[in-house]
Order: sequence, then structure tokens, then C-alpha cells
Amino acid sequence: MRKFMLLSLLSINLSVFGQKAQTAFNTGEWLKFRLHYGFLNASYATLQVKNATIDDKSVYHVVGHGETTGVASWFFKVDDTYESYFDKEDGRPYRFVRKINEGGYTKDVEINFDYEEAKAELNDKKNKKKLNFTLQENIQDLISAFYYLRNNYKTDDLEEGKAITLKMLYDDDGVFNFKLKYLGLEVVNTKYGKVECLKFRPLVQSGRVFKEQESLSLWVSNDQNRIPIRIKADLAVGAIKADLDGYNGLKHQFKIIMD
Repeated sequence: MRKFMLLSLLSINLSVFGQKAQTAFNTGEWLKFRLHYGFLNASYATLQVKNATIDDKSVYHVVGHGETTGVASWFFKVDDTYESYFDKEDGRPYRFVRKINEGGYTKDVEINFDYEEAKAELNDKKNKKKLNFTLQENIQDLISAFYYLRNNYKTDDLEEGKAITLKMLYDDDGVFNFKLKYLGLEVVNTKYGKVECLKFRPLVQSGRVFKEQESLSLWVSNDQNRIPIRIKADLAVGAIKADLDGYNGLKHQFKIIMD
């Protein structure tokens, strides 16, 4: 099911439209999502922005964590952690960590990005192997892309029905193009009230996880924060929905439509 991975991947693309003139987030931002699988509250996922140091350079350190709770954990236990260390100025990643346990399926991967050598080294700690990939322009990992895109794209650039492509590296599959199609504006009812959102549809590969290429729908707040509000996905084994359930440390005001 890879629920947290799905949420993270969608979050990247939901947040593709921040403003270059001012940043969309600060250190201390914290987002929490509640995931529903059928009638169950299947799991929770969080994203938190911290400070760290890589080779004497001050960087952002984002930690994402997701796990199943309650009855859902009896059937399928998930405990996933994703971490990204990326530049505070240009958003390029320096290190990416992925530690997951999903129903007994585990991974322990670390990627280090070397821009002087124009390569990224992937260390698969579970299988004790290392792989090298050639770095491409504006490459991002699964988490850093979320924040990079919030700061580097404008809403005015969106065209309804058109797709945006992002280069990404986060696993031993190598660099790939992730495409996202903009569908227009839509108002979403949330626990906080009505929120005007930009709606998107990622074009994913059908097969083992997803039912078909356009089986995902997602909504991001149409304000300066550009945070994910809702995600829906039709999986091969059922449907899943994720809603924003908590937040703290937003840099900008969270806009709610007042009736």
C-alpha cells in the first residue's frame, strides 16, 4: 500500500506552485495528515521542517513519518520514516534517507548527492549494495521536491489540462520524470472550514499499486502556503483518502472561506 510514500509523493506535486518572490515555509512548519482506508482511520503522517548542518553548511532538515494506528495496524502495519537535507537558498538536496516497514516489506536507503562529481550515491543498507547515478539539472528527492517547488513556481504559470514534469531520484529505480496535470480550482470542505484549492491529477504508472494511470486526485491550498489539503487514490486493493488534520508554524495565513 505504501500509504506514507503515496502521501509524500503527492505532496511534492501538490506544492508545485509557490511564489519565487517570497518563501512559502519556515523552519518549524509542521503538517499532519489523517489517512482513511475504507471506513477505517488507517494511519497518520507528519512532515516537519528543522535545521541541520551538512559539511559545515546550514541546511533544512525535513522529517516525514507515517504509521498505521488502531484496528488498521492489526491488518497491515506501517512504520515509515523519510528524511531530506536540502539547501536553504536553491533547494537542492544533499542527503535523502528512506526507512520503511510496510507489512514486513522493508527498505533502508540513503542517497548522498555530490555536485562537484555530478553524481549521487545510493547506499542500500538492507541489501548491502551501492549504486551511482549521474546528477541531472534540478534533480530532487521525494521530500526536497515538495519544498523546492513551493518556492520556485508561480500559480500564474498553470494552464488547465497541461502537465508539469519534475525529475526525481529516491530509490534504486533511478531518475524518472513525474508528471502532474492541473485540473482547475475547487472548494474543499475541511475540518477548518471551506478552503479554495488547486486541483491536480498525477499521471502515475498503473499496475501493482494503482488501478490506472489517472487514479489519483489531489488538492492544494490556493494561498501562499501551498499545503496539501486532500488526496484521493484508487489503489488495486481499494480506495484511500488523506486529509489535512493538523498544522503549526505556517509562514503565511491559512485562508479559510468565510460564508
